[in-house]
Amino acid sequence: MVKDIRENIDNKSDVKIKAPIVDALKTAYENPTYQFHIPGHTKGKAILKDFRKLIGDKALSLDTTDEFDNLGTLHPATGPIKEAQELAAEAFGAKKTFFLLNGSTAGNLALAMALTKKGQKIIVNRNCHRSILTGLMISGAEPVWVCPNRIDDWSIWGNIEAWQIEEKLEQDKDISMVWVTNPTYEGVVSDIKSISAVCKKYGVPLIVDEAHGCLWNFNKHLPETALKLGADAVVHSLHKTGGSMSQTSMLHISKESCLDEKSVEKALKLLHTTSPSLILLASLDAARANLQSQLGLKQIDKAVANAKYLRKRLDEIPNLHQLKADFGYKTDVTKVFIKIDGLSGKRLESILEIDFGIEVESASDIGVLILCNLGNKRSDFKYLADALAKIASENHKDIYYLEKRKHMPMLEPKILMSLREAYYADKETIKKEYAIGRISAEVVAECPPGISILLPGELITEAHLPYLNDYETLEVVKE
Repeated sequence: MVKDIRENIDNKSDVKIKAPIVDALKTAYENPTYQFHIPGHTKGKAILKDFRKLIGDKALSLDTTDEFDNLGTLHPATGPIKEAQELAAEAFGAKKTFFLLNGSTAGNLALAMALTKKGQKIIVNRNCHRSILTGLMISGAEPVWVCPNRIDDWSIWGNIEAWQIEEKLEQDKDISMVWVTNPTYEGVVSDIKSISAVCKKYGVPLIVDEAHGCLWNFNKHLPETALKLGADAVVHSLHKTGGSMSQTSMLHISKESCLDEKSVEKALKLLHTTSPSLILLASLDAARANLQSQLGLKQIDKAVANAKYLRKRLDEIPNLHQLKADFGYKTDVTKVFIKIDGLSGKRLESILEIDFGIEVESASDIGVLILCNLGNKRSDFKYLADALAKIASENHKDIYYLEKRKHMPMLEPKILMSLREAYYADKETIKKEYAIGRISAEVVAECPPGISILLPGELITEAHLPYLNDYETLEVVKE
């Protein structure tokens, strides 16, 4: 099935792809009942008129939760929801798939709660999402930090090498799990196959936060998903690039995994709302069905083609540079990170938005990140390339650039206290100038990309200050 998805895009016979939650919600809409249950707005009748006009009566009529109208339940998974999760597992090549309604954050929290415990040592990459740190704070497990390769010209973290993981495992026999992020926010890809082989050699499970790689299983021109490369569990943010609605994601347990999936399910039950949105669940079901369909496969193929077109245009623009695979590491072609000489990324972002009506995924002190999405048209990229060519040929004064502000934390943490101990310690809030030499008691992480500048238990140094321009005070452990 997986092989067919990636290779048979040119097959003209489009088979009907089933979407059980979508079908159940459609049936419920077409067979209305008298409603004496939550939500209290009663199909939009008791809601602000301006809001109802904005999103429409139909959307509000569909706003319901599980247990009603034969829609099934999320915990435990029953009915159409159970069937939808099983279809997702088949589509992504997993043994078990869970739908997530608080983004990949919920998946990372559940994995930490279910699979780690106080005092355990877990290898974690320095550029992990803040939700992984939160999960370890909850469980009491301790991160053993591995720093990816630095790509200094772009002020970003790059790929992780398998030897780095093996070195940590060899040095410390108490390490019980490896948890890595792949790809990076900017699309840099690590060799998960080799990392997985190292993990198997030392008998420890491998979790991959593949939040930004949910399309990979559906197109042969994209990197291989960690589910096929030996990872035990993988998290995917379908809402980021897969076409589902905001805050919806999936957590997969791989076919060869020995992880306790029941424990993961119990943790998700603790974390999830007891009133899950059927609209959000249906959007996950619909996204999976679309990605499997011939139309969806063609959309992915077009997104890849549009990315290649954009990259070709960018190569022709003087003073503009793009991050790409021929710099010595692999990348996801659909994530385009660029910079223009003399402009900070923040300034470039501002010019694009104000002068051209273009919004990008994110901006740093160095450049901006552009996502080549399924819904973009070729004309979108022509307009974007023309706008960038115009900007690169003009002389824009960039005061922001001269301030040398920094956004991507490129520091190796100096840990003086455990995450959990520092987070729950007595704290005080002080001006950041006086925080140098103190121990952080909070997670400081700008989102996107949600990578920590400071984490609980970390020594605050003068080197942190350029990343903290927007902060006046910091929470520190009380002395």
